[in-house]
This record gives sequence, C-alpha cells and structure tokens, in this order.
Amino acid sequence: MPGLSTYGSVIIIFIVIVLASAIRILREYERGVVFRLGRLIGAKGPGMMLLIPIVDRMVRVSLRTVVMDVPPQDVITKDNVSLKVNAVVYFRVVHAEKAIVEVERYLDATSQLSQTTLRSVLGQSQLDELLAERDKINQELQKIIDHQTEPWGIKVSNVEVKHVDLPPEMQRSMAKQAESERERRAKIIHAEGEFQASQKLSEAAAIIGKNPIALQLRFLQTLTEVASEKNSTTIFPVPIDLLTPFIENYGKGNKKDT
Repeated sequence: MPGLSTYGSVIIIFIVIVLASAIRILREYERGVVFRLGRLIGAKGPGMMLLIPIVDRMVRVSLRTVVMDVPPQDVITKDNVSLKVNAVVYFRVVHAEKAIVEVERYLDATSQLSQTTLRSVLGQSQLDELLAERDKINQELQKIIDHQTEPWGIKVSNVEVKHVDLPPEMQRSMAKQAESERERRAKIIHAEGEFQASQKLSEAAAIIGKNPIALQLRFLQTLTEVASEKNSTTIFPVPIDLLTPFIENYGKGNKKDT
C-alpha cells in the first residue's frame, strides 16, 4: 500500500507539470506565436491557451509601443560639419508572426536600422537645414525606417532627433552670427523709428506753417509742462509773436488817451 500511494503521488506531480507546461495566459497587449514541430501555427491570444507539451512551442510578443533611444552617432553633414546626433524612435509590432519569423531579434534589428538611417539622412543635409527644419528631417527618417521595417511586421509611428552636439568652434561661430543678426535688426528698427519720427515732424511743420497760432498754443502747452516741474528757477525765451496782440492793444490805448 505505501508503494501505491507513492506511485499515485508521482502520477499527480507528473500531471501537474504537464498541465503547467501546457497552459499559457497572455495579457491583453500580448500575442503568442505558436510553432508545432517547427511549423508556424499562428498567433494566439489574449487570454488562456493550451499547448501540446513537447510538440508546441510559444514565443511571446508584446504589441505595446516601444520607445527606443538611438545612441549618439558621429555624422558629417553635407557642408562638412562634424556632429554627434541622437534620436528616439517610437514603434510597435502590428504582425506578431512576421516579427518572429521574418527577422531575428526585431528590437536589435530596428535599433541598428535606425542608427544607419540617421547617419545616412543627416549626412545628406546641411547644418542649417538640420537646425531649422527639424520637423522635415524627422518625417523623412520616420518614412524611411517605417518602409524598411514593414516586412518585419513593425510600424514606426514617429522619429525625433533629440540632441545635436556641435563642436565648440562651431558654437562660437554661431553665437557671433546670432549677435551680428541681433545688432542688424536693432539698427534697422532704430532707422525705421527715425524715419517715422521725421515724417511726423514734417507733417507737424506743415500744419504749423499753415496755422501760426498752433505754434503759440504749443508754446503755451510747453510752459505748462515746464511749470509743473519742481525747479527753483526757469528761464525761457518768449516769442515776440506771442506778445504782439498785447503791444498793439497797448498802443491803441495810448492813442486814445492823447
């Protein structure tokens, strides 16, 4: 009897091991690519699935978006400037069977392809294009990498150039160029301000020439502004035109008295 109980325990343990190797549970974002005696059966999941022990083999594939950093690459631009550029690639598996059957280690393959494509595309661009047209270069990188990874069942949704490391001498040259550009714009703005001010002064002179009394009103306004300042003594010239009406009235009064 003790031998039978031991034999039964062994059978139970064997059944548990077989069931454990036969049952697989896949999450919502996972697919299982099943091979039966080396032949592709298809992608299963999500949920629970049963495999034939020893006969079936399953490879898990995640369908979530992968964010992959592209290591810094040494790039020589079209205008012979040496740079170090890194990027980030966003992609996901859309066909689990192709990702396993068509390429070995699709993550490594996508990384290597991204590195070579980054060097190739940036090597055909000039430095000014790389700095000013970043969106255009990102779209070109995404299009090329996505086209080459499509046979692997991979969809590249976005590629972003993260950082462009310029040589120190190029940084100093660009800083000088930016400073010269700011000075040029400042001079242009100052010249435009002087031009507009001269136009307004010319228009004001024309108005005052047609109406001399406007000059007297402006002079009185200036006196009011000067008087509002807290100065102890203010000396200013009085235009003779401003006193002419008073002199004439004074002369008429003297004639009446005589």
